[in-house]
Amino acid sequence: MNFDFSPLWISSKTAITSTFITFFLGIAAAWFMKSKKGKFKVFFDTLFTLPMVLPPTVLGFFLLLIFGKNGPIGKVLFSIGIRLIFSWPATVIAAIVVAFPLMYKTTSGAFEQIDENILNAARTLGVSEWRIFWTITLPLAWPGIAAGTVLAFARALGEFGATLMLAGNIPGKTQTIPIAIFFAVEGGEMTTAFCWVFIIFLLSLIVIFLSNYWTTHKVKKVSIKERS
Repeated sequence: MNFDFSPLWISSKTAITSTFITFFLGIAAAWFMKSKKGKFKVFFDTLFTLPMVLPPTVLGFFLLLIFGKNGPIGKVLFSIGIRLIFSWPATVIAAIVVAFPLMYKTTSGAFEQIDENILNAARTLGVSEWRIFWTITLPLAWPGIAAGTVLAFARALGEFGATLMLAGNIPGKTQTIPIAIFFAVEGGEMTTAFCWVFIIFLLSLIVIFLSNYWTTHKVKKVSIKERS
């Protein structure tokens, strides 16, 4: 039996690319919302976290409305010869949409745990907000940011519904591991499905283990430096 490893490559590059983009989008959104209050914050916080509770197929449907041939963005892309749906970039977009809320909420929680007195003390010394962000906020919030990154990667790696709706099931092009598992089971190829389940389980386990180990090691090093 010839085993096609293309879903592994497609899932890996999709998860890595979407996590890279989500990493910066999540941190930027969390930092932007940190100082906001009132109805403005409630509205955007709800908007940013909505993909977390919506069924993936519903997200996929909305993405089709947006990026489809008659959608507001899709129409512009089609006019310049770019077909986004049913392509590999579509798998990245779907993964970003479903992974972003995890990165955003985890990073927001990490930012909120930082003692404002530390930040205010830096401001009274004339430190710019940009330098406070890079030298104080990010290091203190890093364990939470790392956790959010891992969760975003795991979510992107396991995305199925939105990807199937927006990118379809095109072997060698948009067929990720979860989609390969679904169609393998549907076709009665249980051995193939089991192999993919084992691969994605092992891959997720390794990533989470390495992240937890690195984060714990980093926190211990910071604690030792602070005591010394």
